[in-house]
Amino acid sequence: MFDTIIYGGTAVFEDGAVRAGIGVKDGKIAAVGELSGEEALRYVDARGCCLLPGAVDCHAHLNDPGFTWREDFETGTAAAAAGGVTTVIDMPLQNRPPLFDKKAFDAKLAALDGRAAVDYAFWGAALDYNIDDLEELDAAGCAAYKIFLGPVSDDYQTLTHETAEKVAEKAAKFGGLLGFHAEDYDIIKGLEAKFSAEGAPTRRNFLDSRPVEAELAAVRFVLGLSERLGVRAHICHVSHPAVAELIAEAQRRGAPVTAETCMHYLIFSEKELLEKGMIFKCAPPLRTEEARDALWNYVKNGVLAAICSDHSPCRADEKDEAAHGVFGAWGGISGIQSTAQLFYEYAVNRKKYPVEIMARELSANPAKIFGLYGQKGALKPGFDADIVIFDPNLEWTITEDSLLYKNKISAFAGLSGRGAPVETLVRGETVYKRGRGPLGFHGRFVKPRGKEEKR
Repeated sequence: MFDTIIYGGTAVFEDGAVRAGIGVKDGKIAAVGELSGEEALRYVDARGCCLLPGAVDCHAHLNDPGFTWREDFETGTAAAAAGGVTTVIDMPLQNRPPLFDKKAFDAKLAALDGRAAVDYAFWGAALDYNIDDLEELDAAGCAAYKIFLGPVSDDYQTLTHETAEKVAEKAAKFGGLLGFHAEDYDIIKGLEAKFSAEGAPTRRNFLDSRPVEAELAAVRFVLGLSERLGVRAHICHVSHPAVAELIAEAQRRGAPVTAETCMHYLIFSEKELLEKGMIFKCAPPLRTEEARDALWNYVKNGVLAAICSDHSPCRADEKDEAAHGVFGAWGGISGIQSTAQLFYEYAVNRKKYPVEIMARELSANPAKIFGLYGQKGALKPGFDADIVIFDPNLEWTITEDSLLYKNKISAFAGLSGRGAPVETLVRGETVYKRGRGPLGFHGRFVKPRGKEEKR
């Protein structure tokens, strides 16, 4: 007897898709295959739909506890559930304090209890004053540690190369994963000063202040660290194919390096920012149309192993160019609710990639990189029953009214396509149905596998 049987759908795996039912028992996937004649307490009709493993968004800023006028865990995880995301790995900045030690870890864990619609894991902070705390954070259950090499808001800290190397030496000893915002601080700050001295900086000046050379320089440094020290490194939000090619070359040499990108780099170009303004501001910035189109090749071949949102919400007034200027306006794009449907539209519908790329890039790969595979990331017996019923024929338009964010603004508003989640289950419980959700806040903290033994 199963608790739930989902029947009539097409189950999507990393290596293909087949018609199959899924049986759920005690929050876990108990069976995948032909389940006709089996009994269950509940039956879910998925005819005409794909059954996707719940997405693992490995890069999101939910601002809680701390900067909750931008987003909080209720609104951010509700939006995640609506977007087919069943696990969010939350960043340590835009928290008060940053997640820099065990006390901050415990405080964040307590603050979020009972306030998440989906499951969640934590990035830890990597700063110049908490190097000796990293191993304790690792034992507590942080999945990775975030380093900024480029400029960052005042609530966090840019690391020098010398300090980043000290962090890497420490992380290498306990097998920790370091994630890098890889842009060169000195290049960017020098160009900002130059443009500011010439008069009121323009949108073009903002783009030119963060050239691809700044991203390349920082990535070269990270790859050198990884290869020299053997530390695991993850390059966040890759924006340009030249950067992806550097990473590909390091991977071919055997470096323990992974990388991600986001839908805004795969859909938009600098043209949108120049024409429409700060709603399209992010860092690294949007690149040329040619760079955008070439970046897809590195998604297809798996060099960019994960598609994440880098969900970076703010109030509308924080994007006000007249009030803050192009350098002062908030840089970030809200996207956690839209990633899966956008990826399906642009990768599967338009580029004709096989549907299994959804399972690979949104679920399995990020779960593997961040130590969650075996719990999360696949439709396999023994895994958590995190399942998305995805209607490939559902037509949609993203509107601000449809967004569940606290601040209903997004660069993706106005885009249309076909194919979207219609029901999201976390550990076998339905947390979202299209037009209805969230259906409760029962999300749990998830530790990477193996961390229990380190306590």
